[in-house]
Amino acid sequence: MPYEGSAGPEQRPGTEATRLLRHASELKQFSRRAFLTGAGSASVLATDMLLTQQIQAERRVHKILAVEDDFAQRYFPNASWFLFPGYKTSWEEAQWILNSLRGTLRERGQLAAVGYSNLGLDIDQLVIAVIEHVRARNLTTLYFYGHSFGGMVATQVAARLLELHGVEVEFIVLDSSPYSKFDVLDQSWFDGVVFLYERGFRVPSVLRGGYELGERVVHKNERTWRQILDQTLEQLTPIAPSSILIQSESAYIYHFDATRFAGRIGDARMAYIGNPRDQTVNYETAHQSWARTFAANMASSDLKTEGALPAHASPGWNPFVYRPILARLQDEIFPLPGGGGKMTPY
Repeated sequence: MPYEGSAGPEQRPGTEATRLLRHASELKQFSRRAFLTGAGSASVLATDMLLTQQIQAERRVHKILAVEDDFAQRYFPNASWFLFPGYKTSWEEAQWILNSLRGTLRERGQLAAVGYSNLGLDIDQLVIAVIEHVRARNLTTLYFYGHSFGGMVATQVAARLLELHGVEVEFIVLDSSPYSKFDVLDQSWFDGVVFLYERGFRVPSVLRGGYELGERVVHKNERTWRQILDQTLEQLTPIAPSSILIQSESAYIYHFDATRFAGRIGDARMAYIGNPRDQTVNYETAHQSWARTFAANMASSDLKTEGALPAHASPGWNPFVYRPILARLQDEIFPLPGGGGKMTPY
């Protein structure tokens, strides 16, 4: 019998050495797998964080995003459209809208979208970005497309360009643009966002994304389920407008006074297009108010985007609804030389 303190079979030196070697081998294999898995995961995470940081750093300023088009640059070297995106519209979505309308808009000018800064909407900085783009490209003819609340911004920027730089905008399209905060149908939510923003509270992105999903589901008759999913997921990605930008846009709408710019946009022609089924902006009060205040500039206020889904300001989703309307406006207000309304690149 082994005496006290002697080694049993499982404790003999040879057996112990074998056991340690086996464990070392298993540990080596495990560590290698764990290391490779961990390194791979860390690389993906680091790349994602770097990409996110780059995107966020780039979007700290207002920027003009040119959508290059050889035909427009060749035939209209000194004319350009500027798209002023709507509420919560990302830089990518703004360019997508322009690309959707490219075949029609390029018949009068080049294409550019305005990218709003994630640090918040600043009209002074926006005017600087626009005028620098105008001068860099020697533009003499400007057309503005106001997408939803972007119509408010487009009108103010047009007034400031004329006042500060003597640059007059030729045409402003108001696509489902509210005339004032009273045209926004969801007043209770709208008031709350502005109240929090002006008291320094910034809404976390995840909370905002969850709310927006609920808001879209409530108004699901305006969108397909695919549109609901796509729009909600975009708000949770690095390319989404920041909460600060969205809250500043809300405050801008809340305090916007269109009467300040009546008579200050020179001879710019205006046109309002919208949808009577719009459940975001009151179509009737909005288009009537714009037409009344800017009577001297309004060339058209009764063209409807019926059949579009969503009903509110959705040219990207419904280009075949919007293109004929925009083509008609261009042909009527700015007919091409020789009486033709179309140009074909050869």
